[in-house]
Amino acid sequence: MYSESDLQDAVTAGVLSPQAAQALRDHVARSRATSAVDEEHFRLLTGFNDIFVAIASVILLIALGWLGNSLRFGAPEHHPAFMSGLLVAAASWGLAEYFTRQRRMALPSILLLCGFVGGIAFAAGALGAQIWPDAGDRAASLILSGAAAVGAIGAALHWRRFMVPITVAAGAAAAAGVLAGLVLAAFPDNDTLPFVLLLASGVAIFLLAMRWDMTDRARLTRRSDVAFWLHLAAAPMIAHSLFHLLGVLNGDEIGGGRALLVVALYIAFGLVALAIDRRALLVSSLAYVLFALYALFRQAGAVELSWALTSLVIGSALLLLSALWHQARTLIVNGLPPSLTQHLPYLDRAAA
Repeated sequence: MYSESDLQDAVTAGVLSPQAAQALRDHVARSRATSAVDEEHFRLLTGFNDIFVAIASVILLIALGWLGNSLRFGAPEHHPAFMSGLLVAAASWGLAEYFTRQRRMALPSILLLCGFVGGIAFAAGALGAQIWPDAGDRAASLILSGAAAVGAIGAALHWRRFMVPITVAAGAAAAAGVLAGLVLAAFPDNDTLPFVLLLASGVAIFLLAMRWDMTDRARLTRRSDVAFWLHLAAAPMIAHSLFHLLGVLNGDEIGGGRALLVVALYIAFGLVALAIDRRALLVSSLAYVLFALYALFRQAGAVELSWALTSLVIGSALLLLSALWHQARTLIVNGLPPSLTQHLPYLDRAAA
């Protein structure tokens, strides 16, 4: 019921010795027959009270957003009211003062962070739309960029106050939105550019995640949690934009060559995931490789059983990879040059 951050905090406070904490980690790793490093821990629940508080918070924030929308302050009837976002953001910050700063509850903290950052970004966007109600594509992109900038600033303030691990990912995604809005305002008629920007933003956030990961190769501190959320934000940006640029979902069918390319890319993602010990890339690109394998089975003549065979192959492969993750990762990492492996997570905490 205790996370790695809790264990490390206990060591820092002198409640546990580093040797006792490491002995506990080693015992858990032996009992689960896996390396503790490869478990990719992140704390979402500390108990059912997290769910209880999260549900109550969502109900309250929805109610405040609804009530705030009735405070028009000159907003046209068909436009959202900026007060809706402001009330949600104010309530999210106030609730975080207790449930995040004092109680340190994981799931409510994530929801309240999203409520605060989303609330102020929504308020900024709604206010911009109210001031410029007839904005064209360029002006709309600038409003989007401004709203994202407000969200990024809000995320920075929230991080300084509460240090919720997901906050850095939220701020990075908002910063990517700022850049996207500015570029789309400059080139509004380019249909490919949004996906190129999404790919570039995903790669940038991935590199930021690796920077956080490299500062905690043993996965013991909050830095590892921050890196987890950054990887989770970067992976769908990379996967969706890359496969869209390849034309995977253009139409109902894809050719055999393109399907094989998708499978090859998924294998490459798997190798990267093993090396960095993060599974987000595999999960985010799963839908695309399922679609590609489905197309291959159909072209091979297994029309009626194509989905069943696809699910069987992918499900079995992922379960096998999960069972042999540490062994596969050891094989991959040991084959990399030392100049690269010295920046990757440890194969075992004993190496730390």
